Amino acid sequence: MTHMSSEVAIKAPTQKIYAMAAATETWPAILPHYRYVRVLSDDGRKRVVEMGASRDGIPISWTAEQINDPHEPLISFRHVRGWTKGMEVAWRFAERDGITRVTIEHHLQFAFPVASDWLGRNVVGGFFVDNVAGKTLARMKMLAEAAAR
Repeated sequence: MTHMSSEVAIKAPTQKIYAMAAATETWPAILPHYRYVRVLSDDGRKRVVEMGASRDGIPISWTAEQINDPHEPLISFRHVRGWTKGMEVAWRFAERDGITRVTIEHHLQFAFPVASDWLGRNVVGGFFVDNVAGKTLARMKMLAEAAAR
């Protein structure tokens, strides 16, 4: 199994950051590397979203179940289609002294056994996830801190 983690410290209230991150349908308007997010279904507890981003010009896409828990706060995704089917993603938020630490954790176990750890760590994780998650967190930081001023 491949585990990846990206994090950033943001000088803004947790609930403001959480609200921006949970509204994935708005990501293409605020995150330049996101090409689209389509909400395919939403029952009020769980939604299914089709997402497309760009890794420096390379298009990537996936479909995931998204559950938003504003009380914890936690945003979780489970990829249900695409190369990363089965990937579990969790956005975690921890606030202390006016600083919110936002962590995105990715856990991936490919269904096929041949070179799955290497592919997960180097291709999916090192090349795609680190890049897209890093850009997402950097942009969220910029927007949230600007709004908090």
